[in-house]
Amino acid sequence: MTLATATNEHLANISNALIYSAMAVYTLAFFAYIAEWLFGSRSKVARTANALTTEAGRKAAGPAVTVNKAGGTAVLERPKVVTRAVAGARDVPDGPGAHGSDEQGDLYGRIAISLTVLAFLVELAGVIARAASVERAPWGNMYEFNITFSTVAVGVYLTLLALKKNVRWLGLFLTTTVLLDLGLAVTVLYTASDQLVPALHSYWLYIHVSTAIVCGAVFYVGAVGTILYLFKDSYENKLASGGKPGTFATSVLERLPSSASLDKFSYRVNAAVFPLWTFTIIAGAIWAESAWGRYWGWDPKETWAFITWVAYACYLHARSTAGWKGRKAAYIALIAFGCWLFNYYGVNIFVGGKHSYAGV
Repeated sequence: MTLATATNEHLANISNALIYSAMAVYTLAFFAYIAEWLFGSRSKVARTANALTTEAGRKAAGPAVTVNKAGGTAVLERPKVVTRAVAGARDVPDGPGAHGSDEQGDLYGRIAISLTVLAFLVELAGVIARAASVERAPWGNMYEFNITFSTVAVGVYLTLLALKKNVRWLGLFLTTTVLLDLGLAVTVLYTASDQLVPALHSYWLYIHVSTAIVCGAVFYVGAVGTILYLFKDSYENKLASGGKPGTFATSVLERLPSSASLDKFSYRVNAAVFPLWTFTIIAGAIWAESAWGRYWGWDPKETWAFITWVAYACYLHARSTAGWKGRKAAYIALIAFGCWLFNYYGVNIFVGGKHSYAGV
């Protein structure tokens, strides 16, 4: 065994240890997010129901406030709740968040975010160590793609938090799926460090695959927002029609942003990354011409990448078409993300093609 080989194996072991360590920290973050939701549920968060019932809303707002002013009195109106509902939607305020305005719940939420940052840094170090062990970009097989994908997904979440976006509600759902993704990676998809086949030795590997990973991570965030939008919209519809949701649904859904805010969030992230997905497909075609002598050959991976592009294009078009906004457009968005998932897992595992390298 040469010194270089021994060094690479050592780096691969370090990478594996870091990935397992990241999973341990993500698990702690997961329990901290759970604690945030549990302790937050003790507070009263029934603002959505109040906003959907005019009389109840007036009672929740309370009477006007009378204060002393320069020997006399002045009447101050209660400040109105600022909502972010889109035009034509119900005027529903965003929920207070997972902590439900509870101080202890908020403390656990902050701890959860800190642990998420730590886990992200540890996992990122694991990805870098994997890259050093193979002396190339760390996405030559499904294992490497998985660990990189989950790292980027968490990075997207933390970036949105850093930009002061109202996405803290995403934390529990994100850590849950990241743990599942990493668990699948280290058990089923793990592949020992190895070099790439000659066709993949190209700078397009860094351009094409990296943009595909970023797009997938952002599409994932948008899909979570879309799923929660569907649940929140059903909840608001039930309240507006005089129904009474269950205790669990009330406790969870009233703390989320309004359905209009969730719908807007999902649309914005999907629309923002769609041009990059377009570039990913174009970059893949250019790389295919360099590696195989043709730009397009209807390889299964190429075909499903194009199907995914068409599905997201239909979603964006539906959002601007009367009668297709809201739930109908949301269903198209989920179908589009399902196409992306199949393009990655389904095609790689069950369908052969020119994109099949290094087993899985």
